[in-house]
Amino acid sequence: MFDADSREIEAIRLPLWGQVVKDQGVVPWVLQDGLGEPVAPVQTFLRDFTARGNSAGSVRSYAMDLLRWWRFLIAVGVAWDHATPCEVRDFVLWLQQSTKPVAAVRKQSVETAGTVNPITRKTYLDDKYKPTTIRHSNAVLRSFYDYWIERGEGPMFNPVVRELGRGGSRANAHHNPLQPFRAEGRLRYNPRLPKRKPRMMPDDEWNRLFKELGSNRDRAIVAVDVSSGARASELLGMAGADIDWGQQLVRVIRKGSRAEQWLPVSAEAIVWLRLYFNDIGAIGPTDPVWQTLYRRNGKRAPLNYDALRAVLRRTNAKLGTNWTMHDFRHTAGKRMARDPGLSLLDVQTILGHAHLSTTQIYLEEDDDEVFTRVLKHLADREEAKQAPPPPPIAGGYNPEDLDILFGGQP
Repeated sequence: MFDADSREIEAIRLPLWGQVVKDQGVVPWVLQDGLGEPVAPVQTFLRDFTARGNSAGSVRSYAMDLLRWWRFLIAVGVAWDHATPCEVRDFVLWLQQSTKPVAAVRKQSVETAGTVNPITRKTYLDDKYKPTTIRHSNAVLRSFYDYWIERGEGPMFNPVVRELGRGGSRANAHHNPLQPFRAEGRLRYNPRLPKRKPRMMPDDEWNRLFKELGSNRDRAIVAVDVSSGARASELLGMAGADIDWGQQLVRVIRKGSRAEQWLPVSAEAIVWLRLYFNDIGAIGPTDPVWQTLYRRNGKRAPLNYDALRAVLRRTNAKLGTNWTMHDFRHTAGKRMARDPGLSLLDVQTILGHAHLSTTQIYLEEDDDEVFTRVLKHLADREEAKQAPPPPPIAGGYNPEDLDILFGGQP
């Protein structure tokens, strides 16, 4: 048992307790305890979470965050319904200094983890918990405890507290019903996120990557991605009926809203789709579009996200880069935002952003273009310094008359 105000964060070791397993019931993922039994408070919450229309991937994500929280509570000897802001604070501190458990020891990536790639200027992932992970964890816990407090169970108040509003009051405490609500304060222990700009792949780097792809399937999926701006998970959910060949459209299920949306793709993407279909044969209206190239037991399996990542990992290894599928989406967004024939609302619609402010980040100058202009400016200054001085004026001429004659300043 640790004292809440004097815990040695570095000494906390999470037990290898419980697991998240796939289930065939109405709740697609189950959090099991150390004996293999469902953790009742979590499963009740996940049942409600599933009923609200959240995807199986979101259910798994929430279950994994709650598993880590349960392990932490076991380590510090606090029951889930007795957690306080002190536990949330120490949990965040523990996440900030801990290393993520990994399935296998790094081999090839051990030298690059945490470093910056010289070509893409992107940082390689390391084994530390990122601020986005900690913020997501806090949001999950906030939602979990809100659910149980609403039911009249759990702790008396939510241990994941929000910052007070301006003047030290609760946000919207004196809200005028005739005015819209303003956003509440951020969660107290949320780490701040550095502002990140979407980067567009330079054309030469895009051409290098495309050339190294090893199959028509791989070329087709990245060509569809870079022209439609869809997310990888959205593309992987496509079925045969989701391609309109004549209109050059593909249909995806949006990640957040789960709404169906048709997206235009380039003629080149359609060509690569045709070549890919010729390779694997006919695909029915309900069959997944993206499938494995090799059969197992006579059948091809749907291409999943891990297999798609493996394709890019092999290609990156050849090029010495660390591009991701999301870089293709950013590239599509930047290309569209720079086209004077498209409005920002057009770009917002295609990218599926709920708020226009999210799309506006694609209007910011691309770093590569800024660097090119600044480097040219610096080179011009150096050239000006090294230029020979103008020849002296021959004797017998009035400098003022020459300035007037040749356009100088009088």
